[in-house]
Amino acid sequence: MQETSKQYDNVINECRSLFIKKMSDYGSAWRILRLPSLTDQIFIKAQRIRQLQENDTRKVDEGENSEFIGIINYSIMALIQLEKGVVENPDLNVTEAKILYDKHSNVTKELMLNKNHDYGEAWRDMRVSSLTDLIIQKLLRVKQIEDNKGETIVSEGIDANYQDMINYAIFAMIHLAE
Repeated sequence: MQETSKQYDNVINECRSLFIKKMSDYGSAWRILRLPSLTDQIFIKAQRIRQLQENDTRKVDEGENSEFIGIINYSIMALIQLEKGVVENPDLNVTEAKILYDKHSNVTKELMLNKNHDYGEAWRDMRVSSLTDLIIQKLLRVKQIEDNKGETIVSEGIDANYQDMINYAIFAMIHLAE
């Protein structure tokens, strides 16, 4: 599991680096996005990955990795939006955004470590396509919860689904690197 933790950190550092660079370029314009908009952005990324996995021909020279990074970063943005709420105007500087990014990525990593312990690293025997399908399934669950205005009877909340998507995307990136 120590190797998983190191690989996880390598992936999250790559994602964080891109997030910070985009924050420097665009500021926190994403703070105006409502959760369904972020969910739809993640859905678009996951659907593109699925198409890349199913099609032999690519018309845009970007692979699965950049889309998984997008899923991770948009999911962290969604977790930040859940915590702070949606705003009318960008309100975070790079330093504040880094702190929030790190907070949510650390909580999500802790969840992964706990689940990884209980499941015995079962994800290592999974295919990237299965991880993609699980991300899409989580997205459909989030969409349903959003349509139900956040109400659930027995299910975990939206935040847990975003965290699972982050972890599945990181697992997929680890597989792709191996």
